[in-house]
Amino acid sequence: MGLDEVYWSEVLGTGMLTLLGVGVVANVLLGKTKGKFVGPDWLLITFGWGFAVMAGVYVAYKSGGHLNPAVTLGIWASGADEYAPGVDVAFDSTLVYFAGEMTGAFLGAVFAWAAYKDHYDDEEAEPALKLGTFSTGPQIRNYAWNTVTEIIGTFVLVFVILSFAPGGWPSELGPLPVALLVVGIGASLGGPTGYAINPARDLGPRIAHFILPFKGKGDSDWSYSWVPIVGPIIGGILAGLLSQVTF
Repeated sequence: MGLDEVYWSEVLGTGMLTLLGVGVVANVLLGKTKGKFVGPDWLLITFGWGFAVMAGVYVAYKSGGHLNPAVTLGIWASGADEYAPGVDVAFDSTLVYFAGEMTGAFLGAVFAWAAYKDHYDDEEAEPALKLGTFSTGPQIRNYAWNTVTEIIGTFVLVFVILSFAPGGWPSELGPLPVALLVVGIGASLGGPTGYAINPARDLGPRIAHFILPFKGKGDSDWSYSWVPIVGPIIGGILAGLLSQVTF
């Protein structure tokens, strides 16, 4: 390893450390963040989503456990030959991943609604909170900076995943490191937007919210819906491109 590689390796590693470290303090101390608005329950949400990712990766291990169009695009942008063993990186396979991820996200949200049907029909619950169980929304609405937040969060997710190993997930520990990574992103960078970091995870449930019948639903906030699509796509592609010269 040359000294230039040492330098950039340390730049990236220390930058990642500081980004997430400063981010978690900002989420706790600054006003109008998810950490402040939701309070201590935010930690439960971040761990819940982390373990949800772990469960999903185990279930989808045969296809590489992407679960996220941004991850699929990140692998494509990294120059990899395969998405998973025996699955070539190609236009048709990419579309199949997108279709599976979107369908799964929609169906998962429908089943979650069914599990909590009576609670969704409770008219005492605010419509915004009901929507918040399906999709993300910003604490301070600023489309440009909300997009930047999603780009950064998704970049961290995909870049670290690509750093694990040429094959993707670390084989020794399985999907656990990815679960902890998602917890870290939520705790550190989830404060402004609720960290979609996954177009399917946000759009699929948002469509379910739009379609499903329950009382006091309110609107589905389509004016914001493009942010958790565009931001993660950009972040995933940037992570894949940078990985070509880093790993």
